[in-house]
Amino acid sequence: MGDVAKDLTAGTVGGAAQLVCGHPFDTIKVKLQSQPTPLPGQLPKYAGAFDAVRQTIAAEGAGGLYKGMGAPLATVAAFNAVLFTVRGQMESLLRSHPGASLTVSQQFVCGAGAGFAVSFLACPTELIKCRLQAQSALAGTGAAAVAVKYGGPMDVARQVLRSEGGVRGLFKGLIPTMGREIPGNAIMFGVYEALKQRFAGGTDTSGLSRGSLIVAGGLAGGSFWFLVYPTDVIKSVLQVDDHKNPKFSGSLDAFRKIKSSEGFKGLYKGFGPAMGRSIPANAACFLAYEMTRSALG
Repeated sequence: MGDVAKDLTAGTVGGAAQLVCGHPFDTIKVKLQSQPTPLPGQLPKYAGAFDAVRQTIAAEGAGGLYKGMGAPLATVAAFNAVLFTVRGQMESLLRSHPGASLTVSQQFVCGAGAGFAVSFLACPTELIKCRLQAQSALAGTGAAAVAVKYGGPMDVARQVLRSEGGVRGLFKGLIPTMGREIPGNAIMFGVYEALKQRFAGGTDTSGLSRGSLIVAGGLAGGSFWFLVYPTDVIKSVLQVDDHKNPKFSGSLDAFRKIKSSEGFKGLYKGFGPAMGRSIPANAACFLAYEMTRSALG
């Protein structure tokens, strides 16, 4: 079985584990990010992460925490195939000879390259997901963004293609997506390799226990969000912005307006759920990837 096929298969299994474990956290993160700024004297719709969970379950049932999972579930195979396969091919290019271990710095480079490639799949997928997740958060606020209701992932895609400039509309937020994926995956894969080598006491990490892989994967995932979280906030507000009456003209305008109206804390809305998701979800992803890759030989 070729290396590309092995990376594709292992990446798919890892991505599925990550999605099932982490999607409820992601739903709460997007709801906190996309809720409108309250008027003076008014309270925000959600007082915090736990309040968002409580209101979501009360209004939509537990299934509301998995809203929007159809789009990433449908593309999880392709997303993780691209991420881990591009990383694997870059590893092959950077190795001095077949089977040679890579340095942590080289893993940073591999992660950055994988992040660039996966941005083109992540952007339309997350636009669909964010529209569905934010829909209930914006409901009842009078925001123009909820004038159109979406029946599901395919309905979002159809309406965007029809009324928001065709395929270009699905790539709204591509620049901040790249601003998240390129440095985020560079730091994630770099930290993951650094921790594995530290736990192994050298460059041969093949004998690490599952517990070590879980810790390395979880901390690596946490480092991703710690580094790039503000770019994710900007991406989310751009992707749920109303096409006909936009609040933001672009990434820099979104940054300025969020900072002006909410301060720097506005760039960290939903940070708690993001970190709460990232550690267990990425621990599950890397463990599933490593176990599957090892089983395939």
